[in-house]
Amino acid sequence: MFQNVQLAPPDPILGIGDAFAKDASPAKINLSVGVYKDAAGKTPVLGCVKEAEKRILATEASKGYMPIDGSPAYNSAVQTLLFGDHEVVAAKRCATSHTPGGTGGLRVAADYLKKNHGSLTLWISDPTWVNHESIFQSAGHTVKSYPYFDAATNGLKFDAMLAALNTISAGDVVLLHGCCHNPTGVDPTPDQWKQIAKAIADRGGLPLVDFAYQGFAVGIREDAACLATLLEKNAEMIVVSSFSKNFGLYNERTGAVTVVTADSATAEKVISQIKIVIRSNYSNPPAHGGLIVTTILTDPALHAQWIDEVKQMRERIHKMRTLFVQSLSDRNVNLAPAGNDFITRQNGMFSFSNLNKTQVQALKEKFSIYIVGSGRINVAGMTEANMTPLCDAIATVTK
Repeated sequence: MFQNVQLAPPDPILGIGDAFAKDASPAKINLSVGVYKDAAGKTPVLGCVKEAEKRILATEASKGYMPIDGSPAYNSAVQTLLFGDHEVVAAKRCATSHTPGGTGGLRVAADYLKKNHGSLTLWISDPTWVNHESIFQSAGHTVKSYPYFDAATNGLKFDAMLAALNTISAGDVVLLHGCCHNPTGVDPTPDQWKQIAKAIADRGGLPLVDFAYQGFAVGIREDAACLATLLEKNAEMIVVSSFSKNFGLYNERTGAVTVVTADSATAEKVISQIKIVIRSNYSNPPAHGGLIVTTILTDPALHAQWIDEVKQMRERIHKMRTLFVQSLSDRNVNLAPAGNDFITRQNGMFSFSNLNKTQVQALKEKFSIYIVGSGRINVAGMTEANMTPLCDAIATVTK
């Protein structure tokens, strides 16, 4: 039965990590996978997470199954994190399910839409996270793209983006990055968010927000402002949360899918259908990561500590962006005709560096520096220790 199975190509991002692990060079640098690293080049466990785990282990009395959609306390905490005191929470217009990471949340959303609304057209930004297309195509949806990144300015191609959104059909789904766009790091301004919200509403589309980096752009509440802006024009929305980055819970696979509806009765119907999707997929979510998030978000002291630790991560990334720009300038390397300042204008973990595939391959083969073929660099993987060899190598391959 299995004799004719063909070897699949490696994942375009995770496969780079596999190659990095096999590289014997002591000077190797991995700036591919989107994982935060501290100044020592390690992926830390947050202090608030350690404290939450101590409390969980001290009080845990059972390893029983979680509810299909996760614990009510977790889902309530997620809604507050997303919407604060917005009316959608008080009116019970939103329904949340705990999912295995943000990827699991996206797949649950995709399967729910297919099961209940048929094969839809999903619009993704050009470019976007490489897994978006495969998730929704695998669920049976048609995927199209709208313009997003302007290579000439290293900014947002907003006019073209808005023009494309003004052509979508009623019932189409528009996937948006809440902040820290992956892979470009380029985000809309508050005014542009308003125009995006109006365009989708005018055309009868459904916003689907992939919110994987809340707190990594400006701040926890500030980064969620786009959700309130979208809700000013759109009564319905889907938000997929990931807590891999802002809680450092990469291997706990902790996320959520939240559906905002026009009224509470509809929210109950939607969550009942989402639970059917989950039941036939993975039955119920893993508990530990959700307990960590719930413990932190519902304890004032731990919540405050978490806010501070997210701030420290965000500020370290900003510091690395500044150092990266300065180090390139010291070597007379310009990654764009107008210079390297675009790097400090980007948000979040990633920089769309303008390095081409040939240069990326040379960095790997000659210097054991691993980045994604598109030129996306994980700025969060940069340190003061690896900045010099990194920029020396970039200077060599760009000459």
